[in-house]
Amino acid sequence: MMTQSNRAGVYIQQPSGYNAFIPSPLPPNPPIQLEGELQTILSEADQALGRLDGSITIIPNPDLFVAMYVRKEAVLSSQIEGTQSSLQNLLEAEAEILSETAPKDVAEVINYVKAMNYGLERLNELPLSVRLIREIHSILLQNVRGRHASPGELRQSQNWIGPEGCTLREAVFVPPPPFYVPQALSDWEKFLHAQIDIPLLIKIGLAHAQFETIHPFLDGNGRLGRLLITFILTEQEMLKKPVLYISYYFKQHKQKYYELLQNIRDTGDWESWLSFFLRGITVVSNEAATTARNILNLRENHRAMITQHLGRMAANAFKVLDYLYIRPIITINDIKEIIKTSYPAANELINRLVNIGIIQEITGFKRNKRYSYTSYIALFS
Repeated sequence: MMTQSNRAGVYIQQPSGYNAFIPSPLPPNPPIQLEGELQTILSEADQALGRLDGSITIIPNPDLFVAMYVRKEAVLSSQIEGTQSSLQNLLEAEAEILSETAPKDVAEVINYVKAMNYGLERLNELPLSVRLIREIHSILLQNVRGRHASPGELRQSQNWIGPEGCTLREAVFVPPPPFYVPQALSDWEKFLHAQIDIPLLIKIGLAHAQFETIHPFLDGNGRLGRLLITFILTEQEMLKKPVLYISYYFKQHKQKYYELLQNIRDTGDWESWLSFFLRGITVVSNEAATTARNILNLRENHRAMITQHLGRMAANAFKVLDYLYIRPIITINDIKEIIKTSYPAANELINRLVNIGIIQEITGFKRNKRYSYTSYIALFS
């Protein structure tokens, strides 16, 4: 029995009585109405993304700053799924600062960072594909909540979306039955790589929504679907570096985000979703470009302070400063390794950096101290 046919797919009643959604292959038919307001929003998003890409390329050593953009996206995307960990919690966990008050779910955010970095590296040798998605999924769920939900394996049972504790019949949305998932993903992958006349940002918006509709895994679909936005942008070289934290916008408008995805399935209204998605690209691109300019100003100011105050230590201090952009919470032993010096010399340098206000000690310990590049972290908070 079929019900409610539209350009996004159809609901089909299953033998046990519930309706599951079977998505139509992309692109939508009839095609996206790319005119009027949607065309204007697309143009604005393209321009904002271009400005972001340009702002990153003018920064000396842009690779130094990519890690923090990735971390911010990891934190925000994970928070959409209910985690409580903040950027500070993530940085402290990476620096092995143990705290009884730290959220237990920080491991999920760490996995997101690992999955992002793994996927970006793997794209150098493997196209974005179902195979790569499965590899990334296995990292995302490794030893965290959802680790029993077959990491890296397409689901073999029916899942559904709805309020906590709801039954299959009470669900807000039921994705396609498991036997249909491989075909749906195969169609999705073909769309990703098809040479069709659709603007890339429109293609990404369609691909993200379709992936969330297929919901191919038992857990982690939301985070993985948002990761894919960054992967496609970088694979297609629309962004040279993964510096877009789109989850910032999705988290701000979480309810609308979910409602518009569901509206595609219920009414076939792709255009409203795409307008929302493109506005998000614009907002977040502008925000990330501002962050890039602030990073450049901060770096120039702190290099000037080092030149002015540290004399013969300046060369080593510059090395430490660059390292802080990659890992903004450090120890004396870290500095010892960075500049290949003795512990007393590293301790002297870190004290000088504290005295001129570039870093702060954050533990209050007499031993195993940790020093934070707080002004840099604040640019992302």
